[in-house]
Amino acid sequence: MRFGMPWPGIEVAREAEHAGVEAFCTGDFVDHDAYTTLAEMAAGTERALIGPAIAYAFARTPYAHATAMRQLHATAPGRLFLGLGTAAFRVNRDWLGVPADRPVARAADTVGAVRAWLHAENGERVRYAGEFHTIDADVRAPVLGRLEIPVLLAAFNRQMAVTAARVSDGVIGHGLFTESWWTDVVRPAVTAGSADRGEPPLEHGWIITAVDDAAPERAIADARRMIAFYLTVKTYDPFVAHHGWEVPVARLREAFRKGDTDGMAAAVPDEMLTAIAVCGTTADARKTLARRAKSLPRDVGYFAPPSFLVSHKRRAAYARSSLDLLDDFT
Repeated sequence: MRFGMPWPGIEVAREAEHAGVEAFCTGDFVDHDAYTTLAEMAAGTERALIGPAIAYAFARTPYAHATAMRQLHATAPGRLFLGLGTAAFRVNRDWLGVPADRPVARAADTVGAVRAWLHAENGERVRYAGEFHTIDADVRAPVLGRLEIPVLLAAFNRQMAVTAARVSDGVIGHGLFTESWWTDVVRPAVTAGSADRGEPPLEHGWIITAVDDAAPERAIADARRMIAFYLTVKTYDPFVAHHGWEVPVARLREAFRKGDTDGMAAAVPDEMLTAIAVCGTTADARKTLARRAKSLPRDVGYFAPPSFLVSHKRRAAYARSSLDLLDDFT
């Protein structure tokens, strides 16, 4: 597994790449744009694999996704990947104002249309005919040429994992993923979806990581709040049921409705924390990683500091602390 992290800014990233971090990722949210940040990443790194993990798939047209990657390829050739995710239903409907029905089918069609643009050759029409996207472009300017940029899909539940394995180059696992969810749900689905492929799909994934030897209790509390914040979304109910965590999740959702962030953290039991997060002291983190070695993403693992109610300064400190774990992957 290659050790990666969400983009921590140029200063920390330079330290991290020098220390041996091999991948950086970015994403979309209301205060940052995946491709703007990716341009900063391309300029601020030398060797690392870089890409969005994830960009909102339906926030842009396939043309916009592909042209951004095509332009960035000029700065970081051979180092790019494109991770797309459907985003939650309410994000598509209420934030983006785009159709949100049938997200799995839409995601599959989006991958096909993005690839049509990425694989376009000079002098040939760019054609794609799908259920949601149709392309018939006669681009006369000599600016194209096939690019082999891996396209991955964020896959949480089984149906999306099957689809990701069937239509894309791999899956991106969520920070909530446990050994059981990888082993019992996602990987079997990926195997089913990739039965006709010659090689296994790529496997990237986020790992909630908060290491602080001086204040491990605060790091643990931050990890608990991050887990609780994720689990307020009902998309993850199959995951909750799989682990038998309905009672604590009901408690944390009630605390969330009341604006009680400490109550959210307190509702996350130790069993859930240790199954999901890498947190506490460096020694604690190493023990967790050793125990979960077979369940970490096979290709790239992004050691992600908690972001919910955590300052940029503290996130940078967590990113630097996680570098002490690099020896476990060399």
